[in-house]
Amino acid sequence: MAAGIETQTALQFLKANTLPILLVAIVLRLLYNKFKPGLASIPGPPLAAWTGFWFFLKVRRGQAHLLSIDLHHKYGPLVRINPNKVSVGDAKEIRNIYGLNKGFTKTAFYPIQSIIYKRQPQVNLFATRDEAYHRHMKRAVANSYSMTALLDKEDSVDTCIRIFMEKLGEFSERDEAVDLGVWLQLYAFDVVGEFSFGTRLGFLEKGQDVDGMMETICGLLAYSAQVGQLPEWHHVLLGNPLLRILLPSMETWNEITNFTLRAVDSVNSLISDSKGGHSTKEKQKLLNARTDMLSRWTALELGSPEKINTRDIIVHLSTNVLAGSDTTAIALRAILYYLLRTPPKLAKLIAQIDAADAAGVLSNPITYREATTHLPYLDAVIKEGMRMHPSVGLILEREVPSGGATICGRHIPGGTIVGVNPWVTGYDSRIFPEPHAFIPERWLESSLEALREMEQAWFGFGAGSRTCLGKNISIIEMSKVVPQLLREFEVRFDRPDREWRVNNQWFTQQEGFVVGLKKRVA
Repeated sequence: MAAGIETQTALQFLKANTLPILLVAIVLRLLYNKFKPGLASIPGPPLAAWTGFWFFLKVRRGQAHLLSIDLHHKYGPLVRINPNKVSVGDAKEIRNIYGLNKGFTKTAFYPIQSIIYKRQPQVNLFATRDEAYHRHMKRAVANSYSMTALLDKEDSVDTCIRIFMEKLGEFSERDEAVDLGVWLQLYAFDVVGEFSFGTRLGFLEKGQDVDGMMETICGLLAYSAQVGQLPEWHHVLLGNPLLRILLPSMETWNEITNFTLRAVDSVNSLISDSKGGHSTKEKQKLLNARTDMLSRWTALELGSPEKINTRDIIVHLSTNVLAGSDTTAIALRAILYYLLRTPPKLAKLIAQIDAADAAGVLSNPITYREATTHLPYLDAVIKEGMRMHPSVGLILEREVPSGGATICGRHIPGGTIVGVNPWVTGYDSRIFPEPHAFIPERWLESSLEALREMEQAWFGFGAGSRTCLGKNISIIEMSKVVPQLLREFEVRFDRPDREWRVNNQWFTQQEGFVVGLKKRVA
């Protein structure tokens, strides 16, 4: 009886004092955030230590890459940008945080970028936090991303380049300005389509977004960038399992997944209807002859279903389109934009292209091997463009191992989120003198020691075991199309007085790269 009275009294007290109790709980939480053991003395913006909402708002505004550079200039190599998150600005720590067997794992930021398939979130190789799963799945598909395997389909890239040049030629003939940034993205999408599915996605032919895929990616990136700063929100937003029950149609919202499913069905129909026979070996032979990833992985599934299955294939292919097209387009825009902003560098690259052309060592279109063999300045231009405008504009988050770790001479507690922003290391004046100047020569003329430091700080494709799996696709695309474009056209800004606009929503997308084109006389 007494216990019942006490319970009733406690409930009445809670009901009468709900608001004060809630306020006390919030204050206590904020105080814990601010004075969290091991992080309280790490400098940073005052509000950032109290709540993650501060950096969420900064990311939402789309300029967090520039903010990060400024914060490290002000506070030093370690900056607390969230109660449990520290941005690291020392390039020497890249090997420590992202190196093999260091114990740092990906954070809750990444799984937000999963696709929905069969009403379940499907974590891809990029987003998974499970290192064992990552090793298993990477082993099954890594060979398809090798330079040797990708160059088997170089003729398909050539086809994309020819269409691209033809489309630009039409603008040139009309003496009409063209948003080169948009067309570079259309090119990148179609190349990824060739490597992934064995077919162009149709972006270049139509000259526009196909099936809303570009729009889909834009929305996914904005959601991931913002909600990823407070990932617990995802569980009550798009990650809410009730949504998948109440709105089963949400699985069809992702046009990239829809296209991938249709492509998988198409290949399955091909081998079912094959006149070459229906044995597993005959089907595998037919598929492997196609050389694209979808066909190769379907052949692998037929012979070794324990290594890869249909779900895995759909996830990998969707990731290629989601992550591979935008990042390459961003890099291409940066390379050409800074070349145009620095006419002597542009003239130097064109002179090298023309000399190689006159010597008869360049095909049409230029092959990857020719570009890397006969155009050494091109590699320096690519690296410098990607240094000045990395495709990723937030820190690549990792969780500190349970025992803690020493970073920049400080002990950081286990469970803390740390990471390096490529923009911060790329603009470190101690490593890159005159960091705001486009100087490709630094990659060719620096001392060996300086070059080692630069290579360590250059973070264009990540580092360690989680280095971007598709980086060879990007390198092939850039190495071929940049010299081919400059070989065929004189390119100039339509409005030299106008800067482009950059919106950082995880990827640092540029807008307003409008140029005029004139066919070069052979």
